[in-house]
Amino acid sequence: MTSTIAPVEERRNFGIGLLLFSQLFFATLDTSAKYLSFIGLPLGEIVFVRYAIHVVLAIALFLPLQRDLFVTRNWPLQLLRGLCLLGVTGANFLAMRFLPLTVTGALMFTMPLMVTALSGPFLGEKIGWRRWAAVGAGFIGILIIVRPGTEAFHPASLICLAGALSAAFYSIITRKLAGVDSAATQQVYSGLIALTCITPFAFNDWVWPSTGAGWFAFVAIGVTGMIAHQLNTIAHRYAPPSALAPFSYTELLLLALASWLIFSEPPDVWFYVGAPIIIGSGVYIWLRERQLHRTVTVTAVED
Repeated sequence: MTSTIAPVEERRNFGIGLLLFSQLFFATLDTSAKYLSFIGLPLGEIVFVRYAIHVVLAIALFLPLQRDLFVTRNWPLQLLRGLCLLGVTGANFLAMRFLPLTVTGALMFTMPLMVTALSGPFLGEKIGWRRWAAVGAGFIGILIIVRPGTEAFHPASLICLAGALSAAFYSIITRKLAGVDSAATQQVYSGLIALTCITPFAFNDWVWPSTGAGWFAFVAIGVTGMIAHQLNTIAHRYAPPSALAPFSYTELLLLALASWLIFSEPPDVWFYVGAPIIIGSGVYIWLRERQLHRTVTVTAVED
């Protein structure tokens, strides 16, 4: 069967619903990665397993339905998207070795602020002073959580912020590929590119899980990653990144719960101060974006 590339559609509520569902799988992915690191698996092995299972599942599921699965209409963007995804994964998994899930989650969720800042030059969106102010407020929230210059600051926070920047570019490139390549093609290529890059570093000091929980995390990291990114990719066909990004904050609540119950790392007081500022900034950006979208729609109808 040859695929027909689904066009970009303006069904924002549906896209937001898909994104919200994906957050459950993203939270399981991050918790599994943290657990595998906790029981002593090397970083390269964790990243390799995450993408090896992702690729095998994606090909097994999609190739029987889409014979042109490996045909892409934009090689450069697919390559960049795969490298960005590897950057997100590598930075996030590395930071998790040194920071609680609540901190890595909060820092990764600066991504919507970065998407807003980058949407002007890369997607041609006009960003007004109100949204720029929200971006600035969000970064104040970051400073509150990481507290640079104090004993509480850990350099892994900077690694996590680099991962968030990669995530922002990943989101923008995903939007650019919507309607160009199918969601299935995007998933296969993002996984293959990341897997190709990490394989040379994967088999140093390989460690097999020795418990049932370890094996569950070992398998779940790949399965949930594939499902989460598939839902996320489809969501971008129905809504732009600036509309979707704020709703990814629901994962932060799930990560806080997992950090507390599984790793005995409850959020500290600064998380409760800084995280709401970051979330509030992202939600304001979404509300402002929606207001501007409605204004443009009404104007177009009147014209």
